[in-house]
Amino acid sequence: MTNIIALVGRPNVGKSTLFNRLTKRRMAIVDPTSGVTRDRHYGKSDWNGMEFSVIDTGGYVAGSEDVFEQQIRDQVEIAIEEANVILFMVDVMEGVTPMDEEVADMLRRSDKKYFLVANKADNSKLINQASVFYALGTEAVFPVSSITGSGTGELLDEVVKVLKRSPDETTEENIPRFAVIGRPNVGKSSFINVLLGTERNIVTPIPGTTRDTIHSRYNRFGFDFYLVDTAGLRKKGKVRENIEFYSVMRSVRAIELADVCLLMVDATLPFESQDLNIFGLAARNNKGVVILVNKWDLVENKDAHSGKRFVGHIRERIAPLTDIPILFTSVLTKQRMFKAIETAVEVFHNRQQRISTSKLNQVMLPILEKHPPPATKGKYIKIKYVTQLPVRYPSFAFFCNLPQYIKEPYMRFVENQIRANWNFSGVPMKVYFRKK
Repeated sequence: MTNIIALVGRPNVGKSTLFNRLTKRRMAIVDPTSGVTRDRHYGKSDWNGMEFSVIDTGGYVAGSEDVFEQQIRDQVEIAIEEANVILFMVDVMEGVTPMDEEVADMLRRSDKKYFLVANKADNSKLINQASVFYALGTEAVFPVSSITGSGTGELLDEVVKVLKRSPDETTEENIPRFAVIGRPNVGKSSFINVLLGTERNIVTPIPGTTRDTIHSRYNRFGFDFYLVDTAGLRKKGKVRENIEFYSVMRSVRAIELADVCLLMVDATLPFESQDLNIFGLAARNNKGVVILVNKWDLVENKDAHSGKRFVGHIRERIAPLTDIPILFTSVLTKQRMFKAIETAVEVFHNRQQRISTSKLNQVMLPILEKHPPPATKGKYIKIKYVTQLPVRYPSFAFFCNLPQYIKEPYMRFVENQIRANWNFSGVPMKVYFRKK
């Protein structure tokens, strides 16, 4: 099971700042105004060779009647339930507050492993003041400064000790792993049941019915792969949380255990921000992607151009990564079920594709000589050599004299040229420029 670390605490203790430092990206908005973080942010990080996902939650506000703060409270509770490790953040400059005590009480009752992080400890005096938080009943307090990074190394050293290695290396190496992901009630579990020919997964109209991530082996009709899905019935009394947040929590786990993600969307609804969010998770994790537009049989007033319009809308939303197969399916009528699997297998092989260095240079160097990078500050960039990197997804290194002057548009041009000459449909790609 993949490792998820959730940042929780009351508003304005520096969760988003720490999130940005851990993920090395400025994804979360940082502002002194409390309550800025309402949408969830998800990122990848690693420490001492251990990879993990980081989730930035909103600030916990006990007893508030504000609708946004109620949703934030729900999401914090989900994060505490679903994450492997919790980083409970407090503000060393303000000391222990009643709201900190409320969160500490939630964590003790959850019996989940957590670390108390005393943030804003920017000098030795504030570091010493962090000892006041032992009053919250914690075994250890980690004084850090999210802005400068002070103390974060010591914190992460302890965090990775309790994380577990992902089991994805224990499955058979050459057997594809396909994850069925998407928003609630788009037909994911029904799709699994159709493929397996049994009521393997419980299907109800209640969003959030499906839960724990597992592998199911499929070996018939010439196909052999693992299905990575979430299965198991939740008690109805617990299906009360913010469903969109919970669906992403589940998707994080399924995506990281998979080679190819089958992103299922609802044909009766537009391709919404939550679909795009889940797509982005798969792309950022360098997984193959196939988009399945399910419930196509329920779309009314279709004409000859309905499919093209829907595909155009999706490609516009997922740009610039538009080289993604899109299929129209119906779980109810079993329309294109096996076509979906055939396409996923093709994407799996595309992701494993290796191009010889000689062939890469033979094809790419003449193209790049004809269309070189723009000169910068009167200096001309000469690309001399290209090779594919030995990683599990398509990554290419271009060696040149001045890699620091290569801009994003030219990187995109190079990627498009690779895709024009080799079939990497459905697979995110990395292009690097390095000093020769």
